[in-house]
Amino acid sequence: MKQRFYRSLIELTNGVVLSKILQTFAQSRFSRLFIKSYARMYHINLEEVLDDPKTYKSLHEFFTRKLHPDIRPIDQEENTVTSPVDGVLEEHGEIELASSITIKGKVYSISEMLGGIEEAAKYEGGHFLIIYLSPAHYHRIHSPITGQVTNQYELGRKSYPVNRLGLKYGDQVLSKNFRIISELTHGESRMAMVKVGAMFINSIVIVQPKKEWEKGEEVAYFSFGSTVVLLFEKGTFQSEKRNELPVEVKMGEKLGKFLV
Repeated sequence: MKQRFYRSLIELTNGVVLSKILQTFAQSRFSRLFIKSYARMYHINLEEVLDDPKTYKSLHEFFTRKLHPDIRPIDQEENTVTSPVDGVLEEHGEIELASSITIKGKVYSISEMLGGIEEAAKYEGGHFLIIYLSPAHYHRIHSPITGQVTNQYELGRKSYPVNRLGLKYGDQVLSKNFRIISELTHGESRMAMVKVGAMFINSIVIVQPKKEWEKGEEVAYFSFGSTVVLLFEKGTFQSEKRNELPVEVKMGEKLGKFLV
């Protein structure tokens, strides 16, 4: 019953008109009046922010803010995988042989997430990590490795919440939301970084069109709340995060390492 109610509520509030209204407001000059209260409500550390909050022309500009250079040190070990974002590591574990992962008791299809059986087969028996970004987090996305982008494509249309309630009660949000998938290789290892849009606004902006990515360099940003899913092939990745979840992670922090 709770699940049906939650889904119905999302469908009612995730229409094109309301999404457009929210987007227009967030990008308007009037919205800049709310930056101070927004930062206070979400306990945002303004000392990390690159520009003076007074210089932002809209709430959207502040939401997609940049940080001071070197405020997030990047782990420089050659074979490590670092967090591409600031966020909360909600889940990690094994990708099942049926190309699925289980999150908050719900089974998600990797085939549906990546757009095909062939795309998903590469990651069967591998490892996955789910990182959720709240409205308080820094929303720029950075490369988790130094490597080559072998494929990048978009899937999905609408976007629904990807917070804890969305993962628990939503209808396959990680597999159906608007998302941009980037597949990368590092030596003999391959991984996929799935950037998942969240409720109302689907915008994920790619800022690095090159096929060669350096670990820690900015490659994209989310316009609103979001989630990142990392997928690794079987026997190629060892997670560093073995403590109790969920746990906060910072961009550039070591998540694990490649084994090959």
